[in-house]
Amino acid sequence: MKIWQKNINVDKFVETFTVGNDRAMDLQLAAADVLGSLAHTKMLNTIGLLPTDDLLAVQRELKNIYADITAGNFIIDDSVEDVHSQVEMLLTERIGEAGKKIHSGRSRNDQVLVDLKLYFRSEIENLVLLVESLFNKLIALSEEHKSVLIPGYTHLQIAMPSSFGLWFGAYAESLVDDLELLKAAWKICNKNPLGSAAGYGSSFPLNRSMTTELLGFDDLNYNVVYAQMGRGKTERILAQAMSAVAATLAKFAMDVCMFINQNFGFISFPAHLTTGSSIMPHKKNPDVFELIRSRCNKIQALPNEIALMTTNLPSGYHRDLQLLKENLFPSFQSLSECLEIATFMLEHIAVKDNILDDPKYDYLFSVEVVNNEVLQGIPFREAYRNIGLAIENGTFQPAKEVHHTHEGSIGNLCNEQIVRMFNEVKASFGFDKVKNALDTLVQ
Repeated sequence: MKIWQKNINVDKFVETFTVGNDRAMDLQLAAADVLGSLAHTKMLNTIGLLPTDDLLAVQRELKNIYADITAGNFIIDDSVEDVHSQVEMLLTERIGEAGKKIHSGRSRNDQVLVDLKLYFRSEIENLVLLVESLFNKLIALSEEHKSVLIPGYTHLQIAMPSSFGLWFGAYAESLVDDLELLKAAWKICNKNPLGSAAGYGSSFPLNRSMTTELLGFDDLNYNVVYAQMGRGKTERILAQAMSAVAATLAKFAMDVCMFINQNFGFISFPAHLTTGSSIMPHKKNPDVFELIRSRCNKIQALPNEIALMTTNLPSGYHRDLQLLKENLFPSFQSLSECLEIATFMLEHIAVKDNILDDPKYDYLFSVEVVNNEVLQGIPFREAYRNIGLAIENGTFQPAKEVHHTHEGSIGNLCNEQIVRMFNEVKASFGFDKVKNALDTLVQ
């Protein structure tokens, strides 16, 4: 029997199909579901829908369930449809009639909405911390190897001198912009939908501002219809932010796979961090970065998957939305693992010195030689023609000293400014406010 069921038993085949993988997915929402109920029941008490004695019993047992969840001792029974039903049934079994009162003024629709937003906030914070670890490592490597020159490429042709300082630092700054997108997703996730019920509000005098404060949200989803419409939209925007991080990682992984190749030979990793071949004893394959590349390319497809699942749905709740969990939830774990392993691998990277001493890179310095002539008073177009002719005639002589001093160039990386930008964005999330609110709720 389901908590919504009347006198008709749903066909078992239909039930199995409609529940799908929801129990497995919902385990990840269990802590959030209890937090939402802790806030909701406190609010019900203030408007006279839950007597104080019942509130005390409900709060005590909800906190016990929360402790079970955090200890890994919570399951959703096969006979129970979802996490919301499991928590309410446990509560009713343990404290009796008071457990049946906690659903007043809400629907499973707004219950799952608030669960998702609480869960998404937690996952965003986890991603931000992992991004920060990778960012810090990239900045450290940029500073450590800032004087080591490497070829810069356009069209995969050697172009101009670059450096490991620029290369590592470029990906660090890319993560700053990715963090901005995660911040946008955080702001959308950090609005409270609880109290929208089935999407059309309630005749009870709910205090939605109170639950907003108790759960540490910055604001409300005020319009109850829009609160329901936000499901799908929230996931899509969050997926877009995740795909930005994934795109940075995928591009970096491609560079690593290329630079470790013997035809480049710019970087290397210890043999125990690479893999071999079943027939070629010399092979040291960058499997970690190949898998990062593929996983992150898969994550970049996520916003489109979600858009296709939600496009042209009319307003109101639809069961289609249940399946978004199956696409989005595993991506949190996959992206987290990619960030962790990338940071770990960079702890062991080795870079090659004196790469540009090889004569095949002499033409990298053609612009330097052109600019040197311009500094001597020769018009740029004439200097460009002079060096072009020297290259054609085989008389070109590279000037291998590089003097780049403007902001963000080889000699002036501005890493301290990139760190400043990262720290400013991270500080703007307000993780401490959320932590303090939730800690107070479960005390």
